[in-house]
Amino acid sequence: MKPYQIGEIMSAIRELFVTRIYEASLASGRDWPSLRDELEEACLVLAEEDKAGRAWCKANGYGGYTSYASLDDLPQRATVFDLLKRRLDKHAATFARTLDFDLKGGRLRLDSLWVNVLKPGAAHSGHIHPHSVLSGTIYVSTPLAAGGLRIEDPRLPLMMAAPPRSESFVTLTPAAGTLFLWESWLRHEVLAGAAKAPRISLSFNYAWR
Repeated sequence: MKPYQIGEIMSAIRELFVTRIYEASLASGRDWPSLRDELEEACLVLAEEDKAGRAWCKANGYGGYTSYASLDDLPQRATVFDLLKRRLDKHAATFARTLDFDLKGGRLRLDSLWVNVLKPGAAHSGHIHPHSVLSGTIYVSTPLAAGGLRIEDPRLPLMMAAPPRSESFVTLTPAAGTLFLWESWLRHEVLAGAAKAPRISLSFNYAWR
């Protein structure tokens, strides 16, 4: 609570239903350079070989390549993706504990994992991740001036006659190795950047099983 003095009366403002964003960096691990190189190579190989994914990107106006609509078995497809999954599982479990979920004997399990190779100047418009509990992104390559992750205030559609606020959107600027996690209902977008090289990341969802 934040206390305020109004004359002789003390008042307080409680912060309820706070929106939490989890941030960590895999780059602090000693094996990050080799892991990053393996992830980047695996992502670029998929971008080259996944014809169905490239066709989907072309048909849907995606500025680059994503395996979102074409491949659902990355941890089984390459050892490096399975290694990444194991690390993401630990971070997701840590974040979930702070959210006070009552899982009723169930677990949060990685439901999907996909590659994003975003071309310079490309963006990804605002969206949520339905049918999931937690969502996130791990950044493999973030060239200088790559676009950030913009988070929308979840109250924005409900503000009705309220005056504008100074921060209805917050932009997070990742580096290679940065991991962000958030609840899947939180609306977000990828801003267009001015980088001269692609931005490579992997996004994922955790579902309640």
